[in-house]
Amino acid sequence: MNPETRSDVPPVPRIIPREQHAISRKNISKAALRVLYRLHDAGFAAYLVGGAVRDLLLGGHPKDFDVATNATPDEVKGLFRNCRLIGRRFRLAHVVFGPEIIEVATFRGTGEEGGEGDRHIVDGRIVRDNIWGTIEEDAVRRDFCVNALYYDIADFSVRDYVGGMRDLEDRSMRLIGDPEQRYREDPVRMLRAARLAAKLGFTIDPAAAAPFASLGHLLGEAAPARLFDESLKLFLAGHGLKSFKMLEDCGLLKFLFPATARALERGDHALRALVEQGLANTDARIAEGKSVTPAFLYAVLLWGEVRDQAQGWIAQGCDANEAWQRAAVHVVGEQCQRVAIPRRFTFTMEEIWALQPRFEQIHRKRVFRLMSHPRFRAAFDFLLLRAHESPRMRELGEWWAHAQQLPPEMLAAALGGGGVPPHEPSAASGAPARKRRRRRKPVGRGKGDSGGA
Repeated sequence: MNPETRSDVPPVPRIIPREQHAISRKNISKAALRVLYRLHDAGFAAYLVGGAVRDLLLGGHPKDFDVATNATPDEVKGLFRNCRLIGRRFRLAHVVFGPEIIEVATFRGTGEEGGEGDRHIVDGRIVRDNIWGTIEEDAVRRDFCVNALYYDIADFSVRDYVGGMRDLEDRSMRLIGDPEQRYREDPVRMLRAARLAAKLGFTIDPAAAAPFASLGHLLGEAAPARLFDESLKLFLAGHGLKSFKMLEDCGLLKFLFPATARALERGDHALRALVEQGLANTDARIAEGKSVTPAFLYAVLLWGEVRDQAQGWIAQGCDANEAWQRAAVHVVGEQCQRVAIPRRFTFTMEEIWALQPRFEQIHRKRVFRLMSHPRFRAAFDFLLLRAHESPRMRELGEWWAHAQQLPPEMLAAALGGGGVPPHEPSAASGAPARKRRRRRKPVGRGKGDSGGA
């Protein structure tokens, strides 16, 4: 179905006046209001649009505010000195107010490739789309009905062209137009459906979810860098656990994180507990305003495959350190073909994994050396997540938690003979190591006797 022939677009928009909706300018960014008013005063149409309108109607507090207008990007730039034009696929104007950026998009048109404007389609995917149109055309070009609501700064009304208000009431994610065509145009829309449904607590309309099984493989054709950005929105926006479960339910996890899906399909309940607890902990930190790092989360998601491969090589006689290194390189390399995880994160991931076997080496020098490692805290937090693997692993986590609470001199005294801190189970580390004997210096040999200089 072509955009201009979509039959689900009503000929007349539903206009909800100010007194019949919950959006207040008090909840709109001052920067966004400045952009809206300046466009309006210059004679252009100016609307707040997309997720900000959706979230405001639901009583939320948007972080990003997008504006739609009939002004071209060059005309927008002429109105704002603090504006820069970006994008080739979609030409956009970014109006910068300190750390805040207001994205301004010109109404998209429904013209075909080869007509007026600049649109280029390859194998059904839109790779460039800079054809301008009307607000009605712009509405049907958007992805989901709940994202096609417009707040008009001229009279403070909300305009609904595709039934988005009804979907908000029904708490449903309904795709605009033919789902198969829309996913072929942009496969990442499948991930957006799962992410928004998880974030909002909505259900995905059956017609929108039906093509996932047959078209999910198209995510492999999306740019890995773009999928990295999308994965951050999925897992580091405060609803990571819900997003993860939604990806599994929709059958999309295997197309985004194939190694994670493979490991979970082996029925490892401890691994599932680790992944879900790691996501839940990340959500909790975000809710508390604490910092989070993608490296830790990716280490959690890929742990099962790394662990299984390392153990497999060790069973074949490979050196343990080499086995862990090979497993990490192999799994990260495979994952980066789908999601372009930057090297600064993969390096941290590999360190977290490599430190895990060292927690089992309860010897004086090794304990203090490990505790001084720059990645110790992240690796220790990861160790705690592994408590479900076995009682021994749980006790090991308790051992290290207690060890960190001891003064260094007390910990050193407890470890002097290779033992453990008092009142802690020795099973956590296995049998205490024997105290190393000091080698006696050979008698009657000088420097030259050893062959050295």
